[in-house]
Amino acid sequence: AVVSTQSGHYGRELMFGEKAVALVKELHRTPPEQLQHLNEDLLRQVFAEMGALFEANKSDIENRADMNDNKMIPSIHMRHSALEHNQRCVLAYLKQRLNKICKFRWDHGAVLPEEIQLSLQEHEKQWFNKYNKSLATYMQSLGGLDITQNTVPPKSLKIQVRCLQEYGELETDSGDIVMLTLNSEHYLPLTECEHLIKQGVLQHMGS
Repeated sequence: AVVSTQSGHYGRELMFGEKAVALVKELHRTPPEQLQHLNEDLLRQVFAEMGALFEANKSDIENRADMNDNKMIPSIHMRHSALEHNQRCVLAYLKQRLNKICKFRWDHGAVLPEEIQLSLQEHEKQWFNKYNKSLATYMQSLGGLDITQNTVPPKSLKIQVRCLQEYGELETDSGDIVMLTLNSEHYLPLTECEHLIKQGVLQHMGS
């Protein structure tokens, strides 16, 4: 919640938590399949506010003439609650970004689309690479099983697809060669074309 107080340290009414709430609202405004650039400016403002809240509490505690004087306790508690509120909002914002990056790995594979990569910070790219390696190691321990495929039980083993671009040859597990040309339609095993559907090469005719 956003809280306000009249602070003797600043001589004016302050609204705490508004910027942190703005971070959370930004998450809800962004479509699930997209990722905006990290809002570093707003994060810095939230951290600056948290620093000011901490210093105000520290000053009130250190400057109490009488340790038994509790008249500042309500203000101290209020600022501490605002600190915790901001912390929760920041952690939720960062955690949701990681959740999206994780989902992108399952949806797009080991190589993310360029528009997503451009939205990642350097430390997020490093996190993605580590997650990618961990996932690959786990799948290798399962005999090379790709657990990112067929996450929903298929209604049939083969599906009708349309090619959305000039792709070229696709060699099936049976050794057949299928020419994927623009607007060509094919009846293919789901396991052999699901990754192309995710990449936007093929479109499931039934979807």
